[in-house]
Amino acid sequence: MTRLLLIPPDTRPVTLALPTLLAQMVGAEVGVPPQKALPHFFTPGDPGKLREWLLKMAPQSDILVVCLETLTLGGMIPARRVSDPLGDVLARLEVLREVRALHPALSIYAFGVVVRVAHDNDPHEEKPYYGQWGRELRAYGVALDQLARHGEGERPALDAAQAVLPAEILADWLGTRQRNHALHLTALELVKAGVIEHLCLTLDDTAEYGLAALDRRALEARTDALELWSRVDIYPGADEVPCTLIARALCPQPQRAWVVYSGLNGPQAGLLYEDRPAGELVRAQLRAAGCQLADTPGEADFVLMVNTPGTRQANTQPDFATVDTAQRHLPAFVDRLAEELNAGHRVALADIAYPNGAERRLWVMLQPLPLSQLAAYSAWNTAGNTLGSAVAFGKLSGQVVNRAAQMQALLSQMVDDALYQAFVRAEVRARLHQPSPYDLGEQRAVAEQHLQQLITPMIENLWARQFSGSGLELSVGKAHLAWPRLFTGVFPLDVSESKTN
Repeated sequence: MTRLLLIPPDTRPVTLALPTLLAQMVGAEVGVPPQKALPHFFTPGDPGKLREWLLKMAPQSDILVVCLETLTLGGMIPARRVSDPLGDVLARLEVLREVRALHPALSIYAFGVVVRVAHDNDPHEEKPYYGQWGRELRAYGVALDQLARHGEGERPALDAAQAVLPAEILADWLGTRQRNHALHLTALELVKAGVIEHLCLTLDDTAEYGLAALDRRALEARTDALELWSRVDIYPGADEVPCTLIARALCPQPQRAWVVYSGLNGPQAGLLYEDRPAGELVRAQLRAAGCQLADTPGEADFVLMVNTPGTRQANTQPDFATVDTAQRHLPAFVDRLAEELNAGHRVALADIAYPNGAERRLWVMLQPLPLSQLAAYSAWNTAGNTLGSAVAFGKLSGQVVNRAAQMQALLSQMVDDALYQAFVRAEVRARLHQPSPYDLGEQRAVAEQHLQQLITPMIENLWARQFSGSGLELSVGKAHLAWPRLFTGVFPLDVSESKTN
């Protein structure tokens, strides 16, 4: 049995439980660090404890999938906030070189996340001052990137953006980015040295212009210089990368995907949190997982069905201006999905019409279909998150040996992405009194009571309609929130072989 170690970016279900189920469904054994060593929300984990754990576990393991920010800075979110000096960060990174020297058979798959420039003014996931200065910091980044691309004509916009920012805040913000950028450059050197087998450097909540785009171009240039593109991917993504690298590690052979979009112009659809159109994002996510586009349906290992917006994503449903437009035809898309399932093909469904949850109209249209036959269903957070997890499960769906783990993963994504994010979350919010999107405070307990009341019968109904004939049993635990905000729910589900079988 393959033994895989996972050091995740944090402990949310999508970054820890979901990749664990992905590995388990193909028979791998997964080891994760103790909870006290991992981050919780913006509280950092313990890099020292992670080092001890890694050195202890490596001798009996085959694969390590590691988030560089967790290993060296305490987590993906803490990495945006803590002030640890670069020397300490790089010293912590050296454990990868050490463990590789001690155990040459251990394959290391690593990923780092370019510091995001959040689209909202979140004072908890970003530096505390971002709540006040987020808009101005975003404007500064856009102006700096436009100057770099388009020349001195953009200088007045940059000067104006810089003038409104306190110098100490700008210096601190840029210093954090420079430190993390240096971490990623050093990781590229570890790829060149043969320490890291494959490296993903991803852009979280990015856009066409901004500091993340500047960082991307610098990382691409260094990858060019080191001639590392066969072992490096740089593209938009973040939370889904543990699944991506697990799929690459546990199925080294390339898999081909036949991609079907909900509209003929789907590849050109615009995305809110990425720097490229949908078709280019699909190609990037496939490559990162060790997959390729199939030239014909007959040569495909699995089918990737992608629900794109008509022309561009929107945040609010329904949107008839850019999402639910005449540039796509959902009934035909659903018909094609039914045909692929009826033909016995491995089908992964990625719904990226809207960020942060399933398209409600599509979800309703899907209900007559045998959804338990899907290889993957995904509709969460950014388009990159959704596509990455769908591709990963699609790739490994031909190797399943643990059907209960596969069904638990499939059900968990339907519960979270569709039932919660698309339907229940808004209803819970409506029952609260002017809740902050960043911190529910004393309303958290009430929110969790409403959550349990609303979603538990929906989960049971979904199981009865779509999974009851699977020969498996479901146990549903108490739903709650991962952090003191409505954005991330936790839905404890346990799927096991039926005792009557």
